[in-house]
Amino acid sequence: MLGIRETPLSVDEVLAAVGDQAAGGTTIFVGTVREQDHGKPVTRLSYSAHPSAEAELRQVAEKVAADFPVTALAAVHRVGDLELGDTAVIVAVAAPHRDEAFKASRRLIDDLKAHVPIWKHQSFADGEAEWVGVGE
Repeated sequence: MLGIRETPLSVDEVLAAVGDQAAGGTTIFVGTVREQDHGKPVTRLSYSAHPSAEAELRQVAEKVAADFPVTALAAVHRVGDLELGDTAVIVAVAAPHRDEAFKASRRLIDDLKAHVPIWKHQSFADGEAEWVGVGE
């Protein structure tokens, strides 16, 4: 399961997608909108994605699956306007052993953030705003 969505994300859906009786370990990472960044209160946050984002996400996932003995993996990212506490991203990995699941999950979220063209625009209570992920 891979996707970029404008609708709320479901941990239960992602967990069901990676369920596998061959897996001895399943990890899940849930990224949420936090109330502060850089020590400043966040008042608004929006994610945008390039049209190639899903294809890039697939390449990232395929690389993780090739590098680790996973039985299943999933990654979904939200776009659009989000509120504090909303789920922005979920990644999950099932593998024969927990160490493999942890390592593959860490790589999946790190590579998603580094290579998939999804950008965050956040506004702060002091009136400042910033784009994150653009030109990084």
